[in-house]
Amino acid sequence: MSFTAQVKDELSRIDGACDQCAYAELSAIMRVCGTLSFHGNGRYSIRVSTETGAVARSMIKFAHELFDLETPLTVRRSNLHKSRNYLIEIPEQARLEEALVRLGIIEPGCGLASGIPTMLLERPCCRAAFLRGAFMAGGFIADPRGDFHLEVALSGEGLAHGVARLIGEQGMVARLNRRRGSLVLYLKSFDEIVRLLRVMGAERSATAVEGVRRMKSLKNDINRRVNAEIANQARSTGAAADQLALIDEAERLIGMRALPPALRELCSMRRAHPGISLAALGELFSPPVSKQALYHRVLRLQALVDEARAPRP
Repeated sequence: MSFTAQVKDELSRIDGACDQCAYAELSAIMRVCGTLSFHGNGRYSIRVSTETGAVARSMIKFAHELFDLETPLTVRRSNLHKSRNYLIEIPEQARLEEALVRLGIIEPGCGLASGIPTMLLERPCCRAAFLRGAFMAGGFIADPRGDFHLEVALSGEGLAHGVARLIGEQGMVARLNRRRGSLVLYLKSFDEIVRLLRVMGAERSATAVEGVRRMKSLKNDINRRVNAEIANQARSTGAAADQLALIDEAERLIGMRALPPALRELCSMRRAHPGISLAALGELFSPPVSKQALYHRVLRLQALVDEARAPRP
């Protein structure tokens, strides 16, 4: 099951906080993934098509409980995409027009309503239910192990801007983008995605996303430390190689016996321990010598070698 399907399954099992929440949620599902047909003289039918079983389950449950509507269901399987498609057809029937008016989908004498049904969204819990239905019907959330991305595909300017406004009332900024004839509302901020999941009631999914983010942060921190350690080791190895080359040249141009005791000790210890850093090398001296003191010895040795290289008058 994809992460989107997991979130929708969780949302489908949430009970509204008040009696009106179910109307708001059903209205959103019908508005987002339903197709309304008008047959004249107050006669309508609706087709709802979805690839998510949770959406079909919620649609049928609310249609029966709220309006006692007939909801024939056809399940088709795509051999190409290895997925199921649920087709719910609500045929012409006595209570359908009343239901459409009650859900804010049509306005008596005016036809199809635009925007979102404000009379269903007076309470915060009902606004959350409408967002829940809209996401279930047209939403997608990326697997948080990859990118953080949530979107809802909507048809109609009024509906899209209305849903964006509802999200904005919760302190989030939803952006709109046109894609293949639809308006896509999306969030890419981790904090806003988690907040929207919690507003809709998907607490388990929000907690899962937070857990993935903590794991990502931990892995990134470990990677940074490992990379820093590798870089430090590479620099130490390169510096040690340069020091060994300098010691060889000092021995050739000056001779070990001619070097001051402190520099002879440096040369001997570096040759004995060629793969460690200067700081680690200093700890092997007796008594220990600081990294800065050893660095000054290297500079003194370099100065003597440079002097030995210089042509004599």
